Amino acid sequence: MNNFDFHNPTHILFGKGRIADLDARVPADAKVLILYGGGSAERTGVLAQVRAALTGRKLIEFGGIEPNPRFATALKAVELIRDNGITFLLAVGGGSVIDATKFIAAAVRHDGDPWEILTSQGAVVADAMPFGTVLTLPATGSEMNPGSVITNAEKGAKLAFLSPHCYPAFSILDPEVTYSLPPRQISNGVADAFVHVIEQYLTYPVAAPVQDGFAETLLRTLIDLGPKALATPQDYDTRAALMWTATQALNGLIGAGVPQDWSSHMIGHEITALNDTDHARTLAVVLPALMNDQREAKRAKLLQYARNVWDIREGSEEERIDAAIAATRGFFESLGIKTRLGDYAVGTPEIDIIVSALSDHGLTALGEHRSIAPSDARRILEAAL
Repeated sequence: MNNFDFHNPTHILFGKGRIADLDARVPADAKVLILYGGGSAERTGVLAQVRAALTGRKLIEFGGIEPNPRFATALKAVELIRDNGITFLLAVGGGSVIDATKFIAAAVRHDGDPWEILTSQGAVVADAMPFGTVLTLPATGSEMNPGSVITNAEKGAKLAFLSPHCYPAFSILDPEVTYSLPPRQISNGVADAFVHVIEQYLTYPVAAPVQDGFAETLLRTLIDLGPKALATPQDYDTRAALMWTATQALNGLIGAGVPQDWSSHMIGHEITALNDTDHARTLAVVLPALMNDQREAKRAKLLQYARNVWDIREGSEEERIDAAIAATRGFFESLGIKTRLGDYAVGTPEIDIIVSALSDHGLTALGEHRSIAPSDARRILEAAL
């Protein structure tokens, strides 16, 4: 196991009715900016619960944060915060709203060009506004980590940053607010969480049985829960388990002391920047092709994955790896997620654009061995056509 530091300061409030606990978590004299996405937070009554819990505080609302949140939209919120003396931010939504809020919290306190936050991968962040979250979509784990991904449509870029200043102070996780989510969002959330685990697990062995065992349990749990969450949308136990699994997939615990990959994400981000394909669906396209392409570098963990996640024990090593990759693709397809680039109007001309973008953004040494160059990404994408 590699040396590591682990610290996660986010306070989780989990369960039914926990939105009411906002009153105890947000300072009584706070001027609060409530950030959210589209109209679903209003239609489902979540915003009404939030407003009721924050009675007595000055509230301003900022809606319209997009899936794959936009840099330009975030800057409008920064201006609103400065103009109105806002002292606390509250994200009400899924990963996109929370990611945007993290960037906004950092940008308000940044003296330079906010774009530097993304191009430096968070290195220039010295401070951030306090913020909490009310999670409405289990998927990204952003409610319990310091990472964010922002899209700049003008630059054709989707970039990530991390900063220890950008952990949520608290996150409220009420599974009941997920009952009305469309099936597409549930499928995307399951796939996103699944690939988050894979990026931290499917690398090479470093004698980390606790992290490996935890990761394998999360993967098996997602395989079990995904179809159930789609079939029985108001089953509390299923939605509760799914919400907590997605949080655990990216709160830092399973990634402590182990090598990590993240090449599927980096390549997938460029697909989203190109044509706005759902983030989770880009991952479902890239991952199976990448697993096959990198089968030698990942051989030991692929065999472990086949055995401990899919119970594939018969056949030669090559046959077991093939079966594990096929099972992974089949899992995504069972959720209604297509796994070929052609399903998302991406062909050879678009691959040229994606590969060029990887180079333009300095993503030229991806993977746990830093060995996946843009030319390798091209080969992986061509295999995903």
